Amino acid sequence: MQRIREPVVAGMFYPADPVELRQTVEGYLHDTHNENPPPKALIVPHAGYVYSGPVAASAYRLLAPLRERIRRVVLLGPSHRVGFQGLALSSAQSFATPLGTILVDHGMDEALLKLPAVAILDEAHSREHSLEVHLPFLQVLLSDFELIPMVVGDAAPQEVAQVLEMLWGKEETLIVISSDLSHYHDYATARQRDQATTSAIEALRYEDLGFDDACGRNPIRGLLYYSRRHGLHGTAIDVRNSGDTAGPKDRVVGYGAYVFQ
Repeated sequence: MQRIREPVVAGMFYPADPVELRQTVEGYLHDTHNENPPPKALIVPHAGYVYSGPVAASAYRLLAPLRERIRRVVLLGPSHRVGFQGLALSSAQSFATPLGTILVDHGMDEALLKLPAVAILDEAHSREHSLEVHLPFLQVLLSDFELIPMVVGDAAPQEVAQVLEMLWGKEETLIVISSDLSHYHDYATARQRDQATTSAIEALRYEDLGFDDACGRNPIRGLLYYSRRHGLHGTAIDVRNSGDTAGPKDRVVGYGAYVFQ
């Protein structure tokens, strides 16, 4: 019997009704107007859609020309509930959202599991929203794709980059890194901190990203390490915080959307 990961965030992070969810995602995408070239990799936020949806959409919109081209999405996000070393694969055959199921591509599992930092750890995937909030955007934008979901624990940039090296692929593969930026500062402080983080990301300075700069710093640092070695360029598309989108300004969470070519 096929084992399916049931949705754990519907109703909390995005609408549970499939029609409303699709309309919400399409609305965010319609309201963005960036004209950058289609990306190979993204860094996008993972909060509730009312807070981070507009920021995430600013980068996801650029995938529209790749609708029929992308067949595999490598999705890396931080662990919020389980502490562990390395990167965690899932044994699930599918992930489910209100928009349907997405098959998990296990074709590279055997090779990945030869890396010392990689293991199958379903506990890390249980109730982990940093991956699942991105799935409806991908389902709306892409025609037919499979997913390689990995939760990143305490992993060095080189360990994450080793995984990216294996999975980078060609034009059929999209890399998505899930991360919010600073947490729970006042509005002015958050803007200052998030701009410093943005400068580090655009300059590929993975060494400058610390514990408080981004909850997904470990997968981000791995992408920056890989990008620096392979001559990629990162560009900020949208950097805001919850005080800009749907919340008070006294205690905000930062969100950034970045694309890599």
